[in-house]
Amino acid sequence: MSELQTPQAGDDQAPDIDVVALLMRQHGDIRNLFDEVEQSQGEERRDAFRRLVRLLAVHETAEEEVVHPFVRRAVEGGDQVVKDRLAEEKSAKETLAALDDMDTDDPKFMPRLMQLRTEVQEHARAEERYEFSHIRRSTDATNLATMAKAVKAAEAMAPTRPHPGVQSATANVALGPVAALMDRTKDAVRKAMGQN
Repeated sequence: MSELQTPQAGDDQAPDIDVVALLMRQHGDIRNLFDEVEQSQGEERRDAFRRLVRLLAVHETAEEEVVHPFVRRAVEGGDQVVKDRLAEEKSAKETLAALDDMDTDDPKFMPRLMQLRTEVQEHARAEERYEFSHIRRSTDATNLATMAKAVKAAEAMAPTRPHPGVQSATANVALGPVAALMDRTKDAVRKAMGQN
C-alpha cells in the first residue's frame, strides 16, 4: 500500500498566524475526507478512511494539548466548555474505533460512518461556537500565532489511531507504547509555545 498523504494544518500554504483559522481549515479538510470516503469504493475507500482516521486523531490531539488548556484558563466557564467537548470527543472516538475494526466493504460500515460524521460535525460546530469564537476574543494576535505553531507541533507528534476513553495527555500516558509519543507531543507543544 502506498504511503497515505493526510492533510495537515498549513498544507494549503496559508500563513499559520491564527490558531482558529488553522483549525477551521482542518474542519473543512475533515468534511472533505468524509465526502471522499462516502464517494469511493474498495481500496480507494480504505485509503480515504485511513487518512480520515489519522486526521481526526491528530486534530483532536492538537486540540487536547493546545486549545482545551487555553479555554480552561481564559474563558469564563471554560472548565464546563471543555468537559462538554471531551464528552463529544469520547462518543466520536468510540464510534471511530468500532469503524476502525470493520472492513470498509462491510454493509454496516456506511451507516456507522454516517453516525460518525454526524457526531464529528456536531462536535465541530460546538467547538467553533463555544471555544473558537471565545479564543479570538480572549487573546491577542501573538498568542493566536503561538497557539497555531503549537498545534502544528502537536500534529507532527500525534498518534495516528484514535484511543477511545482517552481525552487527556495524562490518560494517554497509561496506554504504554503511546506514552513516549504523547510525551514528545507535550514537549513539542511546550517548545513551540516557548515554555521550555
